[in-house]
Amino acid sequence: MTQGERMSPGRRTVLGAAVLGTAAAGLPAATASAQPARGHGDARRHGSYKDLPVPYVIGHRGTAGYRPEHTLGSYQHALDLGAHVIEQDLVPTKDGHLVCRHENDITATTDVAERREFAGRKATKTIDGTSVTGWFTEDFTLAELKTLRAKERLPAVRQRNTLYDGRWDVPTFEEVLQWAEREGRRLGRRVWLHTETKHPTYFRGIGLPLEDRVAKLLRRYGRHRLDSPQFLQSFEPSSIQRLSRLVDTPSVVLLSGAGSKPWDFVASGDPRTTDDLVKPEGLKWIASYAQGIGPTLDLIIPKDAAGRLTKPTTLVANAHAHGLVLHPYTMRNENTFLPADFRRGTDPNAYGDVFGAFRTYFATGIDAVFSDNADTALLAAADFRSKS
Repeated sequence: MTQGERMSPGRRTVLGAAVLGTAAAGLPAATASAQPARGHGDARRHGSYKDLPVPYVIGHRGTAGYRPEHTLGSYQHALDLGAHVIEQDLVPTKDGHLVCRHENDITATTDVAERREFAGRKATKTIDGTSVTGWFTEDFTLAELKTLRAKERLPAVRQRNTLYDGRWDVPTFEEVLQWAEREGRRLGRRVWLHTETKHPTYFRGIGLPLEDRVAKLLRRYGRHRLDSPQFLQSFEPSSIQRLSRLVDTPSVVLLSGAGSKPWDFVASGDPRTTDDLVKPEGLKWIASYAQGIGPTLDLIIPKDAAGRLTKPTTLVANAHAHGLVLHPYTMRNENTFLPADFRRGTDPNAYGDVFGAFRTYFATGIDAVFSDNADTALLAAADFRSKS
């Protein structure tokens, strides 16, 4: 997550210590976590995503506003801040291991371009119809990939995150599952994950299908049941359909902007677009194999030509009518990502009135939200619940 997004800076952790203190002392117990673990392993007990406090906060790529994304450091920081659910994106290595990267091009998020021994791996490929030049996970064995170090994607704008460049490597999904089990035992509660299959049609086409690999690991770590502390997600509905036949883990179909089309629909000749999927009949079809949708925020409340919010759509009510939860994406603190109504000052990288934006989106009835800044989102969610 998130398809087609361009990121911008995060400058500081807003009220981070206050969030930790509030989560420990001032909020309901469910705000900071799911229910306490019982028995062996945090994933091996009964419960449901319906037990999460609404609205709940999904740490986007961990806590990408404060740490290099998709690193164990980013995931740990999201957990420490109190995020209810923590996101991973999965792509494969040449030898079939699943690793956590937002995309298979690792040029911007590792030091691969500085490594002379891998200079010959640079390539140009067509990924979901787009030509991309860089270094790709599917051209590296896991052992080779593990020699690389993760770095901040946008060093010019998230300069404070560069402090952590080189500190962590690229984690495998199995390492994240093991981390979640360890942290679950330490905290005495289940650690919720939200895991995306990236470019599944592309990877299936080059002989590295994702779904069987994901399902195998979920079963190994007890995250294959409907009551597991785990969500699965994909921008390709067919990937979620495949996963639903392999495991019972709750799943979410991600939806890009109006007029867009899932890549598997393009590849298969399916004439439907996102506009069709957000109609009642499209939502009914999704509900036949998934538990939720993850729409872009613009599908919840569109913006006008000036970037200001307009009237909410009926998507929330229609999705709920079909029993689907909504996990829209992505909230960030910076002006450049906020609706024009909530920008403050002229610096696009300064923080705007993000609490006002959260209030507006939460008022539509969404069940959760992805955020780069889990601390801010948690405060906003707690405020909203206290006044509801």
